Amino acid sequence: MPEHDHDRTSTPAGGSSAATATATAARPHSGSPAPGHANRRFETNWAISLFGTAVGAGVLFLPINAGLGGLWPLLIVTILIGPMTYLSHRALSRFVCASPVPGEDITGVARKAFGEGLGRVITVVYFLAIYPIVLIYGVGITNTVDSLLVNQLHVASPPRWLLSGLLVALLMAVMLAGQRIMLIITQWLVYPLILILLGVTLYLIPSWDLGVFQGVPSAGDFLMSVWMIIPVLVFAFNHSPAISQFSVAMKHEYGDRASDRASVVLKRSTVLLVIFTMGFVWSCVLALGPTGLQGAKDQNLPVLSYLANEHGSPFIAYLGPAVALAAIASSFFGHYMGAAEGAVGIVRSTVDPRGTKVSDKALKTAVAVFIFVTTWLVAILNPSILSLIESLAGPVIAVILYLMPMYAIRKLPALEPYRGRISNVFVTVAGLVAVSGIIYGLVS
Repeated sequence: MPEHDHDRTSTPAGGSSAATATATAARPHSGSPAPGHANRRFETNWAISLFGTAVGAGVLFLPINAGLGGLWPLLIVTILIGPMTYLSHRALSRFVCASPVPGEDITGVARKAFGEGLGRVITVVYFLAIYPIVLIYGVGITNTVDSLLVNQLHVASPPRWLLSGLLVALLMAVMLAGQRIMLIITQWLVYPLILILLGVTLYLIPSWDLGVFQGVPSAGDFLMSVWMIIPVLVFAFNHSPAISQFSVAMKHEYGDRASDRASVVLKRSTVLLVIFTMGFVWSCVLALGPTGLQGAKDQNLPVLSYLANEHGSPFIAYLGPAVALAAIASSFFGHYMGAAEGAVGIVRSTVDPRGTKVSDKALKTAVAVFIFVTTWLVAILNPSILSLIESLAGPVIAVILYLMPMYAIRKLPALEPYRGRISNVFVTVAGLVAVSGIIYGLVS
């Protein structure tokens, strides 16, 4: 493992104040652990936060695309998703941890590592990897609440512009209340979310129908299904928006041991995601079958909202939308921080490098207004969420999460100890498959 001379008292050069604030908020008040020891509470809180960032609209829509491909492709991607998620996020965390500056986030590390020109490009790509997901959540939460009002509460559907505006404003209000408040609310959402996901997974078991998925697909159809599922899979398990601030927190807490301890936390969050998420996916797919999955896709609804409308059970009718709302809200917070971090980085690296033209407060306010207005407009327009995932989020996430860290390992002296490993080949191939799948889907 690489050793870095961390100066714990230095001020971040080019780092994000948001990242520093998050790192401070996430640290326990009892001080750092003694050398060689781990702060279990600190690491558990981060594992849960990373889980919450990943469990959002992608997970709720994943059963639709994954299940429509059939059971055999779903089995293969279930085997692949654990290593793909862990190894890619570990590489991105190592990239941030390689900086000797404790508070420097991914945008600052990229500019110093690759130079101002390429660093700016990476900052823009980082923003584009996260910002479309924020838009997706605006659509997802509007559709979920509208479906809840009409189908479960039997209330007339309110004007979409009003409903979407109120919901997006509510999510934004939590963010603007402060990151400490946001972290507390996220943890309140995630723990019940884990229990409810498990409950729904078990509850649907009597509704499973293995007979609806008969026959073995041809080799061509099988490979095509796996190829088309992987981009949605990458999106569904993505928690890269939180990795920058997570790594900053690790550097503050552990110094030279940050990369090692970050790997441990990422492994735990990956295990949680695979067990609870893929268990949920399999249960939904087997309960709905191809016809139900296509119906959910046609209605542009999360799979649980569709189940709530079709299943006829009071348990699913109310817990389904509750899971969808909790998952979207908890994930929105983490993605908003990443999108805002990227937007601020773009302005600072292009328009105002020295920070003399626009104050931090004014810039953050302008970014918040921009994100609110655009998310609201997209929620009103109600585009297909799966199309947004496939055409916007998937390929850019694959580039920033899978390919950029592999390039950094090849080029940066600080990451030289990680070269020549088979895991690097696996992550690179997975990233190329995801990007090529998106491109094929767009041009076909």
